[in-house]
Amino acid sequence: MQRRDFLTLTASLPLLGLASRAMAATQYTPGAAEASMDAGKVVLLDFWASWCSTCAAQERVLAALKSENPDYEKNIAFFIVDWDQYGKGELSKALNIPRRSTLVALRGRKELGRIVAGTGTAEIKALLDAALAAA
Repeated sequence: MQRRDFLTLTASLPLLGLASRAMAATQYTPGAAEASMDAGKVVLLDFWASWCSTCAAQERVLAALKSENPDYEKNIAFFIVDWDQYGKGELSKALNIPRRSTLVALRGRKELGRIVAGTGTAEIKALLDAALAAA
């Protein structure tokens, strides 16, 4: 492999992660997740930043768990909340979100559980299972 090809390939890898993240969940815009919550749906909010290595680790675990159990995506509305854009927004304030790499599961406006900076498969699976049980 030539150096130029290697540099081009490695520079594009972060974009692949963003693309897979975008396909697996809805990008948050003000009012979108709130409408699902007000309708009583089960949602998982993923407070994420593109530069966050913990967020990337969480994404890998979420992707693996979703591929193992399609019921997660069938019954839970996943929203990615861009921390850089909405970290100080109304939703973050209302839920007392301390930082990026926070995952919060809710049914309606009732919180089912949260993970702050956790990347363990068992921990994230337990959160998804709690959300699925509430669906």
